Parts: sequence; structure tokens; C-alpha cells
Amino acid sequence: MKLLEKLIEVRGTSGDEAEIKDFLLNHIHEVKQNWKVQPQIIAGEEFQDAIILVFGKPKTALFAHIDTIGYMSAYGKNLIKIGGPRAVEGYELVGQDSKGEIETELMLIEDENGSTSIQYVLDREIDRGTPLSFKPNFRETEEYIQSPYLDNRLGVWNALQVAETLENGIIVFSTYEEHGGGSVGFLGRYIYDNYQVRQALISDITWVTDGVHHGKGVAISMRDSGIPRRKYLNRILSIASKSGIAHQLEVESAGGSDGTMLQKTDLPFDWCFIGAPEDNVHSPDEKVHKFDIACMVDLYKVLMQEL
Repeated sequence: MKLLEKLIEVRGTSGDEAEIKDFLLNHIHEVKQNWKVQPQIIAGEEFQDAIILVFGKPKTALFAHIDTIGYMSAYGKNLIKIGGPRAVEGYELVGQDSKGEIETELMLIEDENGSTSIQYVLDREIDRGTPLSFKPNFRETEEYIQSPYLDNRLGVWNALQVAETLENGIIVFSTYEEHGGGSVGFLGRYIYDNYQVRQALISDITWVTDGVHHGKGVAISMRDSGIPRRKYLNRILSIASKSGIAHQLEVESAGGSDGTMLQKTDLPFDWCFIGAPEDNVHSPDEKVHKFDIACMVDLYKVLMQEL
């Protein structure tokens, strides 16, 4: 879990993914000689801060978004949300502007009309437009991992575990997911046009709910705000059932992912969101069961091989 902890320490709110992109590229170059297959690494300005890894003769693409939720400094000491972070008084935030490193706390201010604004506590004003992230606070017990940004550093970590033994497939590290998507369209177009790949797995983290629980296995989402094509979903469910890997079925009316964004393109992509469930969503205290993490990695390895 040391790699996961390092990933969480790297900042990368939506639109500001350059640092996490560089970290991933450096890590991949350091460890790829130990992987079963050496991938083609596709990155550059034409791909913004996204990365594509191509292994062998791919049929399926794994998507993992590398951006996080957070806040951005606005006028005065006001903060504006990046994505959908929770706003609780006292949350610790970190960042960097022209004056140096920033450590601050979130404060909720209510005006005479009952409206609430989000502000930061600091003895100076932060440069306008500075991204701020939850302060890293990685905690590990025998059963659980708890930390900010398990969504989606855990999905990225899962992709890197899969990469170690992947023979045929594509891994896509995408951007902007937490703030409305934006990169999966051109990334999907590239892998569809160049490799004729049109089926995807979305390596992301879902929610603990009344029907999805800690310690019961990885969640296969049958729907959220988007609905995967049933024929593709049935193939995944059949492979998962035969594998014997513990899994749960999720059915939700809300929530979205890179899969939802893929569905809104003009590309004939099949997709399915598969991920470990977490408590305390979009907070500094996201919590995932280790058994569910292990099941996630195991199922992805099987699916990337058999789909």
C-alpha cells in the first residue's frame, strides 16, 4: 500500500493533473521492466495530461481517472468547489501559490439571509484561482484503508496492479472526470480509431449503500445515471460468477463516471463501472475494506484477460 499512499500525496484536482501525470510516467518508466509485457506509452500535449498504455493486441480498455475533487480560491477568502467535495468546518486544505506552500482550514460562513459561503482561514489572501486539496492523511488498519482521495487514487492503483501481468489490453489514465468529464471523448476516439477497441471497464470507487456493503467484495454497477448495454453487462456477470471472486451488484439512479461520458460520445463503446465501495464519500475520511480492494484487483485481471 506504499504506492497508494504516495499517489494520495500527489495533488491533482480536475484541470490541474500535470503533477500526477508526471508522477505516473516516472513510476511507469521505473517499474515497467518488471511487467510481463512492455507497453507502448502514449502521452504528450495532444493528449493533455492523460496517458494511454497499450499492451499486446488489445480488445478491452481500462479507464482510471487521475483527477480529484477539491476547492479553488476565489475573491476575498471565498472557496469554490472543484467537483463535489463535502464542505465541513475544520477540513484541512493544502496547495501552493506564488507566495509558497499553503496549509489552511475550511470555514463555513452564514450571512443574515441564511446563505452559507465556504471560506478559508489564513492570515493572507491566496492567489486567485489556486487549487486546494484535502491534506493527505493516510490511515491503515488490519481491515480498512482510510484517506482522502481513495476516489480515485485507488482506481489508479488498481490499474497499476493490473498492468504488472496484462498481456493484451489498454490502460487509460483520464482527466477531468470529477468536474464533468472532458477527456474520455478524445481518448476513446483515439483507441477506437487506432486499435478498434470499443469495450471498457471503469476502474473507479463507488459508495457503500443499503445494498452494497464493506467486506462483501467488489461492486459491479448494473446502472447509475447511465445504463451499460445489457449484452455486455451479462458477459461481465458471467465471467465474474465463474471466477469465484466475491462481488456485489449495484443498482443506483444517480452518480456518473468516465463510462457515462463514453456513452455520451458518438462512439459505439460498451462500458461497465466496477469498483470497491467506500464510506464517507468525497471527504478526507474515505474508507474502503481491504478485502474489497483485493477482489477488485483480482476481478479486473480476469476480465481484462477474458473479455
